[in-house]
Amino acid sequence: MTSAEFPFAGRAPSPCYVCDTGKLAANLAKLDLVQQRTGAKIILAFKGFAMWRLFGQIRQVLPGATASSLDEARLAREEFGGEVHVYCPAYREDEFAEMLGYADHLVFNSFNQWQQFRERVAACPRPISCGIRVNPQYSEVEVDLYNPCGRYSRLGVTREQFRPELLAGISGLHFHALCEQNADALAGTLAAFHEKFGEFMAGMKWLNLGGGHHITRPDYDLDLLCRLIDDARQRYGVQVYLEPGEAIALNIGVLVATVLDIVENEIKIAILDTSAATHMPDVLEMPYRPHLFGAGEPGQYPHTYRLGGLSCLAGDIIGDYSFPQPLQPGQRLIFGDMAHYTMVKNTTFNGVRLPSIAIYDPAADQLEVVRRFSYEDYRNRLS
Repeated sequence: MTSAEFPFAGRAPSPCYVCDTGKLAANLAKLDLVQQRTGAKIILAFKGFAMWRLFGQIRQVLPGATASSLDEARLAREEFGGEVHVYCPAYREDEFAEMLGYADHLVFNSFNQWQQFRERVAACPRPISCGIRVNPQYSEVEVDLYNPCGRYSRLGVTREQFRPELLAGISGLHFHALCEQNADALAGTLAAFHEKFGEFMAGMKWLNLGGGHHITRPDYDLDLLCRLIDDARQRYGVQVYLEPGEAIALNIGVLVATVLDIVENEIKIAILDTSAATHMPDVLEMPYRPHLFGAGEPGQYPHTYRLGGLSCLAGDIIGDYSFPQPLQPGQRLIFGDMAHYTMVKNTTFNGVRLPSIAIYDPAADQLEVVRRFSYEDYRNRLS
């Protein structure tokens, strides 16, 4: 890690998520290329990235956002604007009237829910386009925790349970079967969709291909994606939507942390001012070992350490890394790809304070700290 790579490292508070507007612009340019080539609409999935301070930049390219809860829907309407798409595994009676005030598209997870709420949608003074989420029962996702189409999945209607006699008022179908995957996985999923649900697309207005598309990854097959979108549009004569969250924020953010102490118990252990359990929960859930700039695999460099978090959870371990030089208390470390599924999932477990949030403008070499968290943030979420 060099100061040229991260000129803001010494200026950021620690710990701190830092998002780079230049890298965000590069991701948006690639997504817009897909929109321009195919006519598809790509919308931001808040479940992956919902840093509203950057919505102004994102909405210059993407026409809307997708939400999976009442509060996400409100954030989409009030802070993002454009088209607001909503899907929930089930809608609550006590929230539905408010939800109608935010949504432009409502996707239902079952025909039971559609029957329960369809009259209220019809009575809404403004038009809302409704859809059904389907489960093509095809997936190449390897981790069960993240597989929307795994066996016994509660997400989406299978072909066996599909009710074509209840499609009056339904404008589109939606599926979501991917997780951090390339276009070849979408090809297989679409083939299953065409086979099981294609016959029901007659008269529909849109088809939503869900999220999990790693479009901004360097090896992503953009040409194949565009061919698949074009085929779907021509086959059914519909507007195609994609709703990635991770692809928008992929590699735009880092987590700046500091070494607090070095302890030994057969191995050397560095205790940091950050935490896998609270600040990067996917490290434990996926699980995965995050990229750390300037470090290598265990044994690759002369000095190997296990990096531990600040919470009292015994398993709050970020991973094992090696370094060219010994670590020292006070030393800054920078973890890569820490924008998506971090801020939206982090917690205050153990009273560990959340990282600050900053925006870095590389053109001006300007770092703006837009949020610092305090005791009150911890206290006020409890009773």
